[in-house]
Amino acid sequence: MRVGAFILAAQFPGQGQGEALHRAVRAAEVAEEAGLADVWLAEHHFVPYGVCPNAATLAALLLGRTRRIGVGTAVSVLPTQHPVALGEQAALLHLTSNGRFTLGVGRGGPWVDLEVFGSGLAAYEHGFPESLDLLLRWLREPRVGAQGERYAFREVAVVPRPDQALGDPDDPCAGPPGPPVVVACTSPSSVRIAAERGLPMLLGMHCGDEEKAEMVALWRTAAREAGRDGDEIASAGHVSAGLVQIGDDRAGATETLAKAMPGWLRQGLGAHVTVDGRYRAMRDPVAYTELLCGLHPVGPPQRCVDRLAASAERTGITRFALLVEGSGDLAATEENVRRLGTEVLPQLG
Repeated sequence: MRVGAFILAAQFPGQGQGEALHRAVRAAEVAEEAGLADVWLAEHHFVPYGVCPNAATLAALLLGRTRRIGVGTAVSVLPTQHPVALGEQAALLHLTSNGRFTLGVGRGGPWVDLEVFGSGLAAYEHGFPESLDLLLRWLREPRVGAQGERYAFREVAVVPRPDQALGDPDDPCAGPPGPPVVVACTSPSSVRIAAERGLPMLLGMHCGDEEKAEMVALWRTAAREAGRDGDEIASAGHVSAGLVQIGDDRAGATETLAKAMPGWLRQGLGAHVTVDGRYRAMRDPVAYTELLCGLHPVGPPQRCVDRLAASAERTGITRFALLVEGSGDLAATEENVRRLGTEVLPQLG
């Protein structure tokens, strides 16, 4: 089982943006010290839900500050950036980190970001497959040109090429020829997009095990229909996002989150603005906090171990990205990460 920390750089009420970013960096550093496998970094624009606007940039910082832990984006939003520019960043991070970087990408939402960055609503509504395919070509081919609806340019050389890592390419212990890519999936259409390309899914923390199991089953069916190899389907490293809060008892751990998360969710989710004025219903912050506490490992270490093991058995997913900053407090977040590493991971095997 591969357990990592999911970091939003969430700005809680009364906190500054620098404080949120400092907590995010410290959580990642402590995650490596505690023995976690990965840190996963979110990106958002113009909202206190998360104050990191570029997950790849923060990943670069953390790859430089760490030596062992994997660092991934969860996710880099494709409709608001050029896939070639993102591919260049991913290749650079892959080569300079000795293969520790994973590129997670997603479609994002119909937010005002699309207006600010000039990509438009069409990039969100139907442009994701074109952007994803161009990104994948950039990460796999030596030269790339495009003649698509959104992107058209003459063939150019890929520099740096992700497959140019130092070392013996025939070494069975060598890392992948390019950065692994995962796709955030929230609908059957996005599941099929990922499956047809053989890309693992990143499934959100709002989903329960039953829904995630159904999405995995759909992915496998769509991958087979697309002609993907059986071994590739069986070994797909899907990632399950969740929430973790470790305490001496379940009531105490739940209370920690119940005091902090609703205020953050209320101001963070409420700040999202749609690009075209469409109505977007916001989750009730208290009810959503209660839902997450019920779905995920919240409570004493043994309960967290049992919850993760049960989730893995039900869904078939053995990679986890767990939100560790739900308390909103730096010291409590660091303790949460350390306890995850020292009291939960050893029991998972």
